[in-house]
Amino acid sequence: MNVYDAVLCDFDGVIRHYDAAGLVELERSYGIAEGTTVKVALAPGLLTPVTQGQITVEQWRDSIVEGLARLLGSPERAAALGDAFARARAQLDEEVLGLLRRAQERVPVVLVTNATFQLEDDLRALGLARFFDEVVNSARVGAVKPERRIYEIAAERAGADAVRCLFVDDREENVEAARALGMTGVLYREAADLREALAPLLEGDRGAVLP
Repeated sequence: MNVYDAVLCDFDGVIRHYDAAGLVELERSYGIAEGTTVKVALAPGLLTPVTQGQITVEQWRDSIVEGLARLLGSPERAAALGDAFARARAQLDEEVLGLLRRAQERVPVVLVTNATFQLEDDLRALGLARFFDEVVNSARVGAVKPERRIYEIAAERAGADAVRCLFVDDREENVEAARALGMTGVLYREAADLREALAPLLEGDRGAVLP
């Protein structure tokens, strides 16, 4: 019998990572603190509406530029930063994907992410459209992590009780919310965290043993 009946996994910060070097370079040239653009973009007041499906990605990006313009006093620089943010290149962690593929041979793997209506297009572009057994996108279901409902939806779609789910996320508040429902929560920092968490599930899998 498997130690888990499902693996629920976050996307950005675990599977997908952005290269913000160009954005950081532009921020430096403008004399503002590194990470300012991301801080504005991910502020709850701007991020929550788009991840709840209340506004479009385009409207979200416009709100980022408006927020930066108020901060910098320069619409032109704000627009340039907003464009650099939108164009940041994404990379997939192949080691994480490999671990999830092996887990998927034993239990369902469900993507659980605070995302926009663009997520499905992103998954297709990245070659992941058919990778996950289910995708729980906050913009589609109208609930965001760490709200209880999104975890319940994920467990339901996996066909598993919450107490039999492994949940992986790079944000502590999201992990704590999963644990409150009885899930096994793993705060992700590097691939080794996922390897360790999946080891009981992959016991007997030759690939699970580190050299």
